Amino acid sequence: MSEDIAIEGEKIGEVTHVFGQIGVVAVDLSGDLKVGDKVKFKGATTDFEQEINSMQIENKSVNEAGKGDSIGVKISEKARVGDLVFKIK
Repeated sequence: MSEDIAIEGEKIGEVTHVFGQIGVVAVDLSGDLKVGDKVKFKGATTDFEQEINSMQIENKSVNEAGKGDSIGVKISEKARVGDLVFKIK
């Protein structure tokens, strides 16, 4: 990947599925994430930031998740499969 992506923050996951009608994406995590964390979704045509207000694992609400978890997150803008997710300060 290009160097500009390296400065986005800590890469913590990748979008693996998009549920467009309900504005939710599935993210496979490669790092830790908590409700309240700010993240950036970055891809070929995706580039937005948002705070994680809620997330779910297998339809159950959780406050935190870690490496290896697959979570569902409501998003404020459009994201695509393969977009990277970065935790930002």
